Amino acid sequence: MSLSITGTMSAIVTPFDRDGTIDVNALKSLVDSQLHAGMNAIVPCGTTGETPTLSAEEFALVVKTVVQQVDGRIPVIAGTGSNNTKKTIETTRLAKELGCDAALVVVPYYNKPGPTMQAAHFRAVADNGGLPVVLYNVPGRTGTNMPANVTIELAAHKSIVAVKEASGDLSQVQRILHGTSGEHFTVLSGDDALALAMYSLGAHGVVSVAGNIVPQRMTTLWNAWASGNASEATRINAQLFPLFDALFAETNPVPAKTALSLLGMMEPVVRQPLGQAQEATVETMRNVLHQLELL
Repeated sequence: MSLSITGTMSAIVTPFDRDGTIDVNALKSLVDSQLHAGMNAIVPCGTTGETPTLSAEEFALVVKTVVQQVDGRIPVIAGTGSNNTKKTIETTRLAKELGCDAALVVVPYYNKPGPTMQAAHFRAVADNGGLPVVLYNVPGRTGTNMPANVTIELAAHKSIVAVKEASGDLSQVQRILHGTSGEHFTVLSGDDALALAMYSLGAHGVVSVAGNIVPQRMTTLWNAWASGNASEATRINAQLFPLFDALFAETNPVPAKTALSLLGMMEPVVRQPLGQAQEATVETMRNVLHQLELL
């Protein structure tokens, strides 16, 4: 099974009520904002979705809600990865049952598997999970980088269709792009601030945090670049850079939920061990949203 994944897609937050339960109505409204903006895909239950704090039942509720709200209009790519290969396969199968189109699978964290072990993990998920796999390399979260040669090797697998590359290493990105040209494989930026730079190298899209807050501007940025209007893409990128910066003033998704709360879209609630944003972060985000004429 193959799936071409390109363009702008948001790694959406998981909204919580004040009592800590999932705010399904806010989740539906968030999905609607993504659809209205012309997002190419939606990614629930990734890092931005606070997946490590969700129960199995909550994971199913979030994914089911997103799939139903999207109603087949764009792909839904659920974050199913963990540091347990067996559990990752089971979660990926569940995502398939719930109607997802692909699975975002992170390099196993904490265990710190080496390159050969990383490749074996992803092959096991691709062979047994039942969904196309998007690799996710984010060493800042996992403690382990997946080398370019491993990504290139895995790209030959018929069920591994893309990588969300968030190493911050543009040389690594270039090696991956060079080594996977001609494959069914796409390379996506996992970092809003580096997305335009990666587009210029040949990357095929972005999995965005900023898309939660400015979905229309993020899709416009990609569409401008893809249509050959580099100057317009550069202008939008410069306009949005203060937001990209502010979204990582504290651990993601704390600033993103702060922004969405200021916009009246949901409560700023995150689950421990994360906590509410510092007042300085709230003020920074408020100022950025004013600059963008969103407040």
